[in-house]
Amino acid sequence: MKVLVVGGGGREHAIVHKLSQSDRVEKIYCAPGNAGIGQLAECVNISVEEIEKLKEFALQNKIDITIVGPELPLVEGIVDEFEKAGLKIFGPSKKAAMIEGSKYFAKQIMAKYEIPTGRFKAFDRYQEALKFLKETWYPVVIKADGLAQGKGVFIVRDFIEAKEVLDHMMKKRIFGPSGDIVIVEEMLHGKEASIFAFVDGENVLTMMTAMDYKKVYEKDEGPNTGGMGSIAPNPHIDKKTLNEIEEKILKPVVYALKKEGIVYKGVLYAGLMLTKEGPKVLEFNARFGDPETQAILPLLKTDFLEVIEATLEGKLKNLKLEWEDKKAVCVIAASKGYPGEYKKGFEIRGLEEVKEAFVYHAGTSFKDGRIVTSGGRVFGIVALGDSYKEAREIAYREIEKISFEGIYYRKDIAVGY
Repeated sequence: MKVLVVGGGGREHAIVHKLSQSDRVEKIYCAPGNAGIGQLAECVNISVEEIEKLKEFALQNKIDITIVGPELPLVEGIVDEFEKAGLKIFGPSKKAAMIEGSKYFAKQIMAKYEIPTGRFKAFDRYQEALKFLKETWYPVVIKADGLAQGKGVFIVRDFIEAKEVLDHMMKKRIFGPSGDIVIVEEMLHGKEASIFAFVDGENVLTMMTAMDYKKVYEKDEGPNTGGMGSIAPNPHIDKKTLNEIEEKILKPVVYALKKEGIVYKGVLYAGLMLTKEGPKVLEFNARFGDPETQAILPLLKTDFLEVIEATLEGKLKNLKLEWEDKKAVCVIAASKGYPGEYKKGFEIRGLEEVKEAFVYHAGTSFKDGRIVTSGGRVFGIVALGDSYKEAREIAYREIEKISFEGIYYRKDIAVGY
């Protein structure tokens, strides 16, 4: 079977790696891919937003299934375009992907169908938002409505901070049209959790739980990033809590979308806060998370391709996922300056020295026969162990073998578990 994976980050490397373990996969293409993915798949020089070119490639190369990694092509309607052309593609439709593409849309759905989340107000006018922020409680969370690469969420402690964030979003338009609507939301307290589920339009099949580390610095300080590490399973979620999440959040949101005329197929991600009142939704995503996927997929024993097919065919009810009885720890190595400005093009040394962990490339490329940095998050080291402590020790031992100018990674991933 020929498979095309759309994307070029660590998440896609983990997807390609898991697909490569299936006996039924004969050829993997990845667009655009990266230096690490290129060792397992044929990289195709088409960017994720070039939907027409991706479709033509899939038709010409008789691709059996396409799997979409990042959110942008999903929100832009890649699934609808592929399906119109008679191509099989894994991911939600353009309408369904609005659960991630518009935080306001997601909040409206949750409010209407009583899915637990924080209280919120949405604004499309600067002065109205400013007036509300003068009178509201603090701390609050301010979010850009649209896609912002994981950087559109700000916790503000007082009105001065709030005005600064609002100015950046609505006046300076740092997120472009994604900041045309802003959501002001109560700050939830507790432990964060990442829950992923396969959804076939009707049935929900929950994956291994995970926890990610969003802040750039140790002790969860500094600005938000796309994720500086992750662990799986989530140590704060037991069977009872997971069952509550399925019954009060995952199944209800799939039902709610269906009631609104939207059939959801693909991966659904719920970013949650485990509060004293129970789990509450921080956000939904319409695809595999990054870097949680890098920790989750190495633990999956079931044939990944089989799960993808069951999702597309509406047969998840008959499927049971099998997992390794291990713990996974993922540590992300980033470029100096990330998530702000950073330099690219530095040679990465020592990759071949890593023997006990997976190296999932994120921002890497080839230059003059060498692997160099090409992004903010450069790679993730993923180690498995019988305990978080064992997996963490392996991950940090292995990451020290790799170097590039300005390498930075958090030293506290999985500490305390």
